[in-house]
This record gives sequence, C-alpha cells and structure tokens, in this order.
Amino acid sequence: MTLKKVRSVRSGAIFTLPYLVGLEHGYFAEEGIDLELVAPGSYDAVLKPIEEHELVSSFGGISKPFESGDVSLYRACEWGQIRRSHDSERGGQIIAKRASVASQAIFVRPDSDIKHPQGLANRTVGVNFHHGSHYLAIQSLEGFLEQDEIKVVHAGGPAERFRKLRDGEIDAVALMEPWTTAAEKLGYVLVTEAFYVGSEIASADVDPETFAAVDRAVRRAVKKINEDIRPYLHHFVAEVPEDLVKLEPADFRLGRLRYIDPEPYPEAEFERTYRWMVKWGLIAPESTFSSIVDNRVVTV
Repeated sequence: MTLKKVRSVRSGAIFTLPYLVGLEHGYFAEEGIDLELVAPGSYDAVLKPIEEHELVSSFGGISKPFESGDVSLYRACEWGQIRRSHDSERGGQIIAKRASVASQAIFVRPDSDIKHPQGLANRTVGVNFHHGSHYLAIQSLEGFLEQDEIKVVHAGGPAERFRKLRDGEIDAVALMEPWTTAAEKLGYVLVTEAFYVGSEIASADVDPETFAAVDRAVRRAVKKINEDIRPYLHHFVAEVPEDLVKLEPADFRLGRLRYIDPEPYPEAEFERTYRWMVKWGLIAPESTFSSIVDNRVVTV
C-alpha cells in the first residue's frame, strides 16, 4: 500500500500527544498515512516585553512552518487559528477542533504580593501574542478587571517567559503544561487557570479523504491515551530543561491532561469567538465563517 504523505508541526506534547501516540502504535500507517512531525519554528527572542500585538506576526514562532509551506497541518488555540486563517496567504483554513483540551494558568513568583486575579490590575502578564496564553489570559482576567487594567505583554515562548518571570522582568506569566507542573514544583503561585478549545488549520492539499484517515488515527490514539496516559508522560518531562527544574512523571496532575475526539467547528462558536476578538481589537471585522472554516472532520 502506498502511503499518503502528511507533514505536521511537532508542537508541544500537550497538543501533539495524539499524533505521537498514533505514530508509536502505527495507527497512521494502518490508515494509509505517512505522517511526519516537523520541528517547529524557533521562538523569536524577546529582549524586552512587547506591549502591542500588532507588532507580532500571527505566524511567528512555532507556526512559521505552516505559512512557509513546510507543513500542511498545524494545531493551536481557537482564537489564534481564526487569526491565522484570516492572515494566511496560502489559504489556510480551520478544518476541525483539535483533540487536546489544554489549559493555561497564570502564575506569579513565590515572593509576589499577588494572590488573586484582582491583584494583577496594571501588572504585566507575560504571554505569547496570538497563541493560547495571549487570548486566555485576557479571558481569564476580564471578569475581574477593567479592560485598561489588563496588561498582557509579549514575552516569547514558555521557557523564555518563565525565565522572565523568575528574573523579575514581568509580574506574572501564562503557562501551559508541562510548564504549569514545573511552576508548581518550584513553588510559584497559581492565580487563575482555565481550559480552552483548539483547532486544526490545514492547507488545501489536505483533502477530506486524507484528513478522514488522519482523524481515524487520532481517535484511536485518544482512546489509547484515555485508557492510561502515564506511559506517555515522558514526552512532557522532556520539554522542560533540567537547569530549570527536573520533572518526574509523578509530578503531573492527570486531570489537567484532557483529550477528546476531534469535532467540526460550529458556526455559532466561531461567531461568538470572532465577536470577542473584534471587541478586543485582535482581528479586523471583515471575515466570515465560510472564509475561515472548512470543516473536513466527519462525526461518528
């Protein structure tokens, strides 16, 4: 059998675990897919936190390989994928919700005087603009603070913004796994946390038949993960440099690691999220559901 080649970004384990597990157990090959996980783009070094999101490309960092054409499939947060589909010059569109239901958590240093979300009024919160940390930090804080009191700043990828917090360059950071576990192990203080939806963006060459085969393999991997995720925790451990903290599989709170079968992205959910992004000036009010979304996932 000739396998269909599909190249996808190898983003963080929290998002890519179903693909890693599917490769390990041969699920993609059994579905006729030769899946290659491509190393992500490097995060641009941030010498000083950036305050204006317009100064940062939605295709920066780990999403670079998608827009450059090196890969045809990339998974990330719901809001960021709307923005990328809007910005994409190669015609990228959202084709499904992703399998990972991740969380972002805002932490402060152990010696911080901030103990609750209201304490972050006019304090800098390090995020990665146009990624989940950016959008979820705003959504986590807007119920507690006035819009002009929320001071999210672009501070780079998770390792970089963690170091900026440690070194006192910013007051707080938004982190995902495995960095939430790293922060907790080091005694950093959790201020607020929330789970969020993500989606897959694809180029036109990922036709419905091809994605259906990818989707079947992902669903098998999700089932395997949900039977027992512990054999795969080493993927998370490997992402945190030991010079920051040495993680062990037993350090993780398994309830944070949530995986579900991919689903179509409904128009009502898109409209709600798009209106919120327009309200915050995170996207221009000019796109439509049909231009952003082309659901290629089949419900079963």
